[in-house]
Amino acid sequence: MTEQGVDLDGRFRTEIAALTSSPSRPAEQPIDPGGQVTGALCLELFESQATSRQLDLAARRLGSARRGYYSIGSSGHEGNAAVAAALRPTDPALLHYRSGAFFVHRARQVAGLDPIRDVLLGVVAAAADPISGGRHKVFGSKAAGVIPQTSTIASHLPRAVGLGFAIGRAARLGVTSEWPTDAVVLCSFGDASANHSTAAGAINTAIHTAHQGIPMPVLFVCEDNGIGISVPTPPDWIEDAYGLRPGLEYFCADGWDALDAMTTANAAADWVRETRKPAFLRLRTVRLMGHAGSDVEAAYRRPADIATDLLRDPVTETARLLVTVGVTTPDQVIDIYDDIRGRVAATAELVWRETKLTSAAAVMAPLAPSHPDVVQADVLRRDPIDTDAKAPALHGRQTNQDATAVDSMTLAQAINHTLGALLARDHDVLVFGEDVGRKGGVYGVTKGLQKAFGARRVFDTLLDEQSVLGTALGTALAGFVPIPEIQYLAYLHNAADQLRGEAATLQFFSQGQYRNPMVIRIAGYAYQKGFGGHFHNDNSIAALRDIPGIILASPSRADDAAAMLRTCVSAARVDGRVCVFLEPIALYHTRDLHQPGDGGWLAEPAADHVEIGRARVYGDGTDLTIVSFANGVPMSLRVARRLSERGIATRVLDLRWLAPLPIEDLLHHARATGRVLVADETRRSGGVSEPICAALIDAGFAGRLARVTSEDSFVPLGPAADTVLLDEDHIEAAAGKLLAEP
Repeated sequence: MTEQGVDLDGRFRTEIAALTSSPSRPAEQPIDPGGQVTGALCLELFESQATSRQLDLAARRLGSARRGYYSIGSSGHEGNAAVAAALRPTDPALLHYRSGAFFVHRARQVAGLDPIRDVLLGVVAAAADPISGGRHKVFGSKAAGVIPQTSTIASHLPRAVGLGFAIGRAARLGVTSEWPTDAVVLCSFGDASANHSTAAGAINTAIHTAHQGIPMPVLFVCEDNGIGISVPTPPDWIEDAYGLRPGLEYFCADGWDALDAMTTANAAADWVRETRKPAFLRLRTVRLMGHAGSDVEAAYRRPADIATDLLRDPVTETARLLVTVGVTTPDQVIDIYDDIRGRVAATAELVWRETKLTSAAAVMAPLAPSHPDVVQADVLRRDPIDTDAKAPALHGRQTNQDATAVDSMTLAQAINHTLGALLARDHDVLVFGEDVGRKGGVYGVTKGLQKAFGARRVFDTLLDEQSVLGTALGTALAGFVPIPEIQYLAYLHNAADQLRGEAATLQFFSQGQYRNPMVIRIAGYAYQKGFGGHFHNDNSIAALRDIPGIILASPSRADDAAAMLRTCVSAARVDGRVCVFLEPIALYHTRDLHQPGDGGWLAEPAADHVEIGRARVYGDGTDLTIVSFANGVPMSLRVARRLSERGIATRVLDLRWLAPLPIEDLLHHARATGRVLVADETRRSGGVSEPICAALIDAGFAGRLARVTSEDSFVPLGPAADTVLLDEDHIEAAAGKLLAEP
């Protein structure tokens, strides 16, 4: 515990002991002019604030004794308990890492919860921690409706906006949700985070959505302590930036003034609940004891500024209020404080001895839950999820409830057909993204779906990938299986943290108690002749491949696309999986394989199932195995045909799944020929061929192995693209070289 931490404890007693008792006042009597705040409520608020303070001090003691781990404190922010008091335990809360008092007060509102033990179990990384299971110290509770967040820098705001949107949408569509129809979504963050582009985009999305008359019941709470680690925030900046935004109701309160905080928080929460529109509450706070851990703020803050903050300690000021109005005497409030201190200290002494996670399997258990038999059953299921809901007619499109055969289709047609079948069967499915509605997508992949199923289930979003994925994150929490579209692979990178930092971590840090079921469709890869250059021909998926737990699907042909899309949707629904469905743009409308008019790349999109992590093989050649995916598959098949004309028997393995890789199939077909050529359309550095080769080497493959890739270059416009992209000539030349080796 720092010297400043010691001073907080001692200073509280000194300040309160010096007060003179006031005439006693009944606890149930209001203590504010408006009659909203009783002495009893103020006392409850103080108890939550004091508990949060003692948890901070205990965390530092545990850290100093090497019994606890890195922990960001909430001291100085305890006024946020007033926000918890203004809301209901059924209002979903996505909390700032300094919202400890909010968490304590919320947990105290739910029978059976012990916020002291729960927080300290997280501090010591105990496996018994009820939210993360020892994986991180986070504020979260399924029973209390607190969705766990890690050290968020505004990355949770898009999810909060998506959840605000989803509550009303679920009610209108009859989709079962755990959140009440009149719930308010609480999202708290710091003043430094308010400057992040993610925050600006999310708040803009909330305003934009509400402007269209769509319910958006989100209360944004900026806990403004005036400093981001060591960088000051101008005192008037938050109000200047957000106080006059049309469509965003603005409230401001001093967090160290319990009456101001409670009455203002009540007003803000009531306004959002009644109007179903977004509001912004600036809660002015102070930061006591530095940023986190061993941070010594004296190295970058003036002593006078630190001393001024101490004069606005919310725990001391709430205790002062209780004494001043006669709810308690100085001795009584100190006794309450010391009793809380004793309970926290006693609990801390117990929890550090709790068992920690001791194996990689235990740590990783929530990452990628897998129930393939249940997933398969869901794929093949013919009854709708919600038998009471009425799906619009599919305007002649076949669903998987109709056993009649369908015609062969292109990749784009098969995806469109399958989306329609899923929307018809399962009323928890939503399809959305930029231009997916009336236009039907840039390439027509969602054409006709909005007309068939209505704008509540198939709809356009803002031109903001973070908001697109935030909508998916929020609707997933409200009972939907969202299928968002990112228009081009290159634009995913604008929002990659919504996958890496938000979607992929939620099951991990909540032990599966909260999930992000979703299938993100991304039009990607290169080979669009004469169109777009880099941003429409991006061939890099390195940012996706190393995200733990996500499924990365990459079909090349219509029948696989249909079956794999169904499998991904069922894996999302059954196991809460985050699936990325990479669609090769250049193959969307491809019909032929070997020669014009042969229709060799058309296929029937049967209502089938493809097990996650299983490849598809073309041919049974014994001389060479070409391993590829996406655009590389038809290229490799054409090369294989030419090789066969030279007497070289070749098989082509379409990986289909890039995460998890189909290792078993890869090894089987590699060993069947003893020669493997990986034809990889992504870049040589960081491309898909790297883990393929590594997997073969790790498994002890003793045959010959080579790879051929695109260059380490962005994709230029026009014919110049041919100079840096993998093509059939490169594949054939590499195959010849591999076969010529002794």
